[in-house]
Amino acid sequence: MNKISFHLLRVGLAVTFLWIGVLILKYPEAWGGYMQPWAANLLPVPLKQAMFGTAMLDIAIGFFLLISVQVWIAAFIAAAHLVIVMTVSGITDITARDVGLLAASAVLVIESLPVRIRSKIKFLK
Repeated sequence: MNKISFHLLRVGLAVTFLWIGVLILKYPEAWGGYMQPWAANLLPVPLKQAMFGTAMLDIAIGFFLLISVQVWIAAFIAAAHLVIVMTVSGITDITARDVGLLAASAVLVIESLPVRIRSKIKFLK
């Protein structure tokens, strides 16, 4: 991946996570409404509190992607978070967004892995 496209993807994903985090802070109940009832019943805290935590995670991911510190770790956490989001929300009107964000996160993980780690993964050589 060339340097310009990498940075465009990184910054675009960062802004997306920051924006979503702010939106969740503003409207936690609305975003919590995407959660399937079975998943909401598993929460150890009230839904509003869980959504606050989700917003903080999204903002942290966005921040670390934006400042370009340990991009591969931030992108890996983003990808894992998105897998969980898609699991607990099911197929909805925002699933297409989440699939795209997951793919973008996976690309950033792969492209920003340190050489010492990348060299140990057979299919990335």
